[in-house]
Amino acid sequence: MLSRLMLTLLALLLVPAVAGAQEAAWPNRPITILGGFPNGAGTEIYARRLSEPLSRRLGVPVVVDNKTGAGGNIASDFVAKARPDGYLFLLGTAGTHAINATLYRNLPFNPARDVTHIAILGDVPNIMLVNQQHTPGFRSCADVLAAIRARPGALNYGSTGNGASTHLAGAAFATAFGLQLQHIPYRGQPGAMEALLKGDIQLFLNQSGPAIALIQQGQAQGLAVMSPRRIPALPNIPTAREACGQEMDTSTWYGLFGPPNLPAAIQARMNAEVAAIIRTPEFSEWLVMNQGIVPPTDLTPEGFRRIHEADVARWATVVRASGAQVD
Repeated sequence: MLSRLMLTLLALLLVPAVAGAQEAAWPNRPITILGGFPNGAGTEIYARRLSEPLSRRLGVPVVVDNKTGAGGNIASDFVAKARPDGYLFLLGTAGTHAINATLYRNLPFNPARDVTHIAILGDVPNIMLVNQQHTPGFRSCADVLAAIRARPGALNYGSTGNGASTHLAGAAFATAFGLQLQHIPYRGQPGAMEALLKGDIQLFLNQSGPAIALIQQGQAQGLAVMSPRRIPALPNIPTAREACGQEMDTSTWYGLFGPPNLPAAIQARMNAEVAAIIRTPEFSEWLVMNQGIVPPTDLTPEGFRRIHEADVARWATVVRASGAQVD
């Protein structure tokens, strides 16, 4: 009995040491990056591109998965309540963690506090898309403004879902120019893109990555970049100020979050690896020329936290001014 008691005590003493060794050895099994939007979304495209070099640097598989619905809130809530062991991260957006803080009346998590900031991944401008096959008169932003003002409330814009950044981009555009536009939400990129191609919607202020693909394939036309500067991937598309007569900036961002209370050592390692990947010429060129994303200048967790907090306040003003609300 004495020997059995001694073995039990020895085992109890070894538990903290084993746990500490496991944490020090992080990572030692696959890591998942979760997204809140369907296949084909800009967030998924980014996560899959990031996962390959990240897997090589960490020495374990990095898996990309989606939990869709509620403007990204289902995935955000899942990660907010996850165990902070370094094996689950979220590729979130200004939509999921800044816009939704005001847009949704009741959230099961706090978008500003229930996270660990890893790194901001880049600024994502919106591009005004039309399909001139169905709206041949829309050759410029001025044409679009004139048509909407001539028939208040008769024309519409699509989005990738209630609460998505494409929803708020359209609402902000309507508010800024005093327009009456109907909002038609779809479930993710595929539905909204198909609606534009079929002529079911007249306007789509889409994120730059998916928008660039449509424009380059000749399936849609870009009339304005809704940000202060043109983007190198589409140098001939004017800014909102140039095309519409008024500056607009509905750019959002992508960011990598961990669950709250993630150990500082894991946060620091993940940040270092992600930052190193983004700084490589190959990845940076893909961001700029393929996705139209502006690479971040401050890749520290603290820099990300500051941008996040400022954007919660910024988008609260936009949401309230637009009158948009989702239950």
